[in-house]
Amino acid sequence: MRRKIAVVPEKCSGCRVCEMACAVHRQKVNNPKKSRIRVTTIYPHPVVRMPVVCNQCKDAKCISACPTDAIYRQNGIVKIRQDDCIGCHACVDACPFGAMYIHSDIDVPLKCDLCEDNGEPQCVKMCPTGALVFMPEHVFGQAHRLSNVLSYTHMKEIEYIEDGKPKRLHYADNNAAEGRDGTGEEK
Repeated sequence: MRRKIAVVPEKCSGCRVCEMACAVHRQKVNNPKKSRIRVTTIYPHPVVRMPVVCNQCKDAKCISACPTDAIYRQNGIVKIRQDDCIGCHACVDACPFGAMYIHSDIDVPLKCDLCEDNGEPQCVKMCPTGALVFMPEHVFGQAHRLSNVLSYTHMKEIEYIEDGKPKRLHYADNNAAEGRDGTGEEK
């Protein structure tokens, strides 16, 4: 059964422990810039912290972009043959998720291989908030649905136009406190 790393951005604190765990396990160095996962943070409001890790795509653009066939799939995991890589970084440019990284000390791009030699990925194992989850691929649809529902629960109101008039829809937990009936109208 194929497994992938799922990211739950709402749980990410931005601590970057995942980056350190990866760099220590895969590169044997205490340097998060040599990690195969990176936490991206967007400011100012709303602040979003999200680990970016390889999706192990079924139609991996990095594989088709590689001129030397150094990138291949084995047991559902997209990997790089270091001896065949010429360091052109075409794969990095081709990745639609920005999940392949370059470090000036390393000739081959850095890409997650799910710590295949170790069972569970170290980033998942060390994440203190549970923002990274290693799950069967068939569960991903459910995870995406849950993520969509969670995004709505964080909303307090939405604005919309009805009959040419701007209206606001307030969610249930705000209705009682604001004295509204859910359509934006006073009770």
